Amino acid sequence: MCTISLHVPNEILLDLHESKDDFVNYIRKLAALDLYKNRNVSLGYCADMADMTKEKFIHYLGENEISIFSFESEEEFVEELTNA
Repeated sequence: MCTISLHVPNEILLDLHESKDDFVNYIRKLAALDLYKNRNVSLGYCADMADMTKEKFIHYLGENEISIFSFESEEEFVEELTNA
């Protein structure tokens, strides 16, 4: 596992009324969300990055209006639906 350092002024944490740990968790989830949304990283890796189970991460994606399904066209969607 890689550790990344981010310098955030204490004033930001005070303004947000958040602890350092809460802010770190927020950034981890935000990064995982963005990486998954742009299809850079798999769902499993993003769930790990966000420190969530896959199920909880899928729910988190839904809360942020990001689908786990990706279709190039309506025809591809109908085909997948028919095969389900």
